[in-house]
Amino acid sequence: MIVNADALARLYTALSAVFNAAFQETKTWHEGPAMVVPATARIMDYKFLLDFPQMVEWVGDRVIRSLSAKNWQVTTKDYEATIEVDRNDIEDDQLGLYNPMVAALAQEARKHPDQLVADLLANGFATACYDGQYFFDSDHPVGTGTASNTGGGAGTAWYLLDTSRAIKPFIFQLRKAVQLTRMDRPDDEHVFMRKQFRYGVDYRGAAAYGLWQLAYGSKQDLTTANYAAARAAMMSLTNADGRPLGITPNLLVVPPSLEGTARLLLNAQFVIGDDTAGGSKSNIWQGTASILVAPELA
Repeated sequence: MIVNADALARLYTALSAVFNAAFQETKTWHEGPAMVVPATARIMDYKFLLDFPQMVEWVGDRVIRSLSAKNWQVTTKDYEATIEVDRNDIEDDQLGLYNPMVAALAQEARKHPDQLVADLLANGFATACYDGQYFFDSDHPVGTGTASNTGGGAGTAWYLLDTSRAIKPFIFQLRKAVQLTRMDRPDDEHVFMRKQFRYGVDYRGAAAYGLWQLAYGSKQDLTTANYAAARAAMMSLTNADGRPLGITPNLLVVPPSLEGTARLLLNAQFVIGDDTAGGSKSNIWQGTASILVAPELA
């Protein structure tokens, strides 16, 4: 193949087709636990998310809850990945070698937000959220008291979430969508000096903590007793006035090592009983939450 502008344009079109097909076919899970927000600026302020909207009886003037003292800003970051195509491979019509690389590039770009949300989960025991406490903590300030959204422990972490609301436990802020770009002018310095054409993918975005009340993290063993305690803790949360928040956990997030335990806990129809005869009894937790096995938590 003669390497000229037309040939390079056709190459980019072919690589784009491979990229777009792989990108669309790749499945993601971050949209469940994270609220995807189209960003209009590099820094977005989410203080409007930090109180649960609740109805009260209208007697006299409206009850106005000021958020002026609160602040929760998320700064957009830039992410990229780049590959090189040797000019000799273009001249020798060896471009099929690069299709798997371009497809892998698309898959990585598509699933990268999953990794960002997984990092939030894993780091939530030691990273502060909007109230200054760790996201998973035992003493979040609520009114004149505190509330907990963690079970403690020192084992493999698992997470229980309420993803049924418009507001989610996490935020994924998207400023610029993924795009495939090229650096393939024959007179580019890199091409001239090293006969390498570059193709890259990039996007602008960020992941951040949303409402801690919608998430519970534990490093205790994933048992029926600990699962029940996590549900009870979440469903018992109140606002500063003592009114129940109405939280209903519906998603259990686990790493691959806990998949079997999670499926037995939530999918099995019967569980082994505690009687000496070793009988079984109905599993009262069956179907109380969906299961998300996140490979990024391994």
